[in-house]
Amino acid sequence: MKKTVLFLAVLLVTSASIAQTEPELKLNKETNLIEATYFHDNGEISQKGTFNMQKKLHGKWISYNEEGEKISIGNYTNGLKTGKWVFMSGDDKKEVEYSNNAIASVDGIKKKAPVVKN
Repeated sequence: MKKTVLFLAVLLVTSASIAQTEPELKLNKETNLIEATYFHDNGEISQKGTFNMQKKLHGKWISYNEEGEKISIGNYTNGLKTGKWVFMSGDDKKEVEYSNNAIASVDGIKKKAPVVKN
């Protein structure tokens, strides 16, 4: 009996970890966009965003590092980067403005250090 329970537990853990690394795709009937979620090998979300029916990136996309922290946020229009994108690394942020899928401007932003009161 113990062997059966152990086998089922191992099988459950293995299937759960495999399911977490496979992409999730579903059609949002209201927006007519395909919502996609991709995963790192460790099961953390890698990217979330949407595709149009022509299978081109379209709409807001968010990327995450393997620890689950956001590393970029931006928009696509029919497969092209558009508008303001924000890239994060630790306390640093960079804003990149895209026009016709090309970089139009870059602005570096640093978070302010917390004020320490004595």
